[in-house]
Amino acid sequence: MGHGLEKTQAKTDGRKRRWHQHKVERRTELVDGALEAVRRRGRDVSMDEIAAEIGVSKTVLYRYFVDKNDLTTAVMMRFAQTTLIPNMAGALSSNLDGFDLTREIIRVYVETVAAEPEPYRFVMANSSASKNKVIADSEQIIARMLAVVLRRRMQQAGMDTRGVEPWAYLIVGGVQLATHSWMSHPRMSSDDLIDYLTMLCWNALCGIVEAGGSLERFNSESHPSPLLPPALTP
Repeated sequence: MGHGLEKTQAKTDGRKRRWHQHKVERRTELVDGALEAVRRRGRDVSMDEIAAEIGVSKTVLYRYFVDKNDLTTAVMMRFAQTTLIPNMAGALSSNLDGFDLTREIIRVYVETVAAEPEPYRFVMANSSASKNKVIADSEQIIARMLAVVLRRRMQQAGMDTRGVEPWAYLIVGGVQLATHSWMSHPRMSSDDLIDYLTMLCWNALCGIVEAGGSLERFNSESHPSPLLPPALTP
């Protein structure tokens, strides 16, 4: 008797797992379709237009997504998982060093976002707590990856690594916000943006190296204002 119940329960559980897997796969297909629809029709695409582009009824979309914000969140999550985070992991694990590595990390972030202007603006135009959390989570993952790289390289040089975490978050947060502002109102080329961000980050990193990463050494030194180059003096 008990054995029969166990077999019935196993069959039921198996069906539930298969159905859940089917739903996950179908939802992913719809997200990929929505992403393509946004690329083709632009940031202002409606749910009706997304459904038409995918080739399903709007009823099907609402079977898998509560509303447009839910779909937007799923699109952002898919972009982060399949493109942004893998691209950043590749940049951080490259064989480059010093200035070249610093510029490469910034270049990959800026160009990854810039390559998807319509999906980016589609996502940013829809404000929801869940979408904001996905963005924050992806930035956190990238900051943690950067912190690992910084810590390893600083340890190899015998430097103090206690400031690694806030530095990593400052760099990632700053680059993200600067890129967001540039995507909203591009007043310069992407190369100029990359170079300006590299200029700031590289000089900051040089200062950290000069202090050996040590807060005590930094605080014990004087901090005179930098000397202006001759061309800028009155």
